[in-house]
Amino acid sequence: MKGAFAALVVFVAAALAYAPEPPAQPVPFGHKQHVSLGLKCADCHTAPDPGEVMTFPSVSKCMVCHRTIKTDAPGVLALKKYAAANEEVPWVRVYQIPSWVYFSHAVHTDAGVTCDSCHGAVAQRDRLAKETDLSMAGCMNCHRVRKATLDCAGCHEAKS
Repeated sequence: MKGAFAALVVFVAAALAYAPEPPAQPVPFGHKQHVSLGLKCADCHTAPDPGEVMTFPSVSKCMVCHRTIKTDAPGVLALKKYAAANEEVPWVRVYQIPSWVYFSHAVHTDAGVTCDSCHGAVAQRDRLAKETDLSMAGCMNCHRVRKATLDCAGCHEAKS
């Protein structure tokens, strides 16, 4: 029994040691803080018609609040520089899907898949790192659990 416990401790320690480091972002941003204020994912991340992709918030959207809120915070000062230059923040994507994979946020949200199903516990994070497996195996496992299509063309054939 002690051997099994020791092996478990070693396994957990190794897993934590190899946890992905969050990418450095050009503007520090805490999802946890914004969610604690009552913001929802869709308040900042919109899905323009037909809803296939989700967007990063524009600088102007951020500045709607930050013209008057926490105006001297380092992150807001960095944001203001982008706004003054009329530039968007070049956010570093945490999750990327290969171009040969067709993925629709609309299809997934319409099926009741929540944001944290694919993106992890974003609402509890100050900085985001990859937490979920968006490989083919990870997606197929989720599809099996939800009894969604396992047909190749479901993800590997562009929809028109």
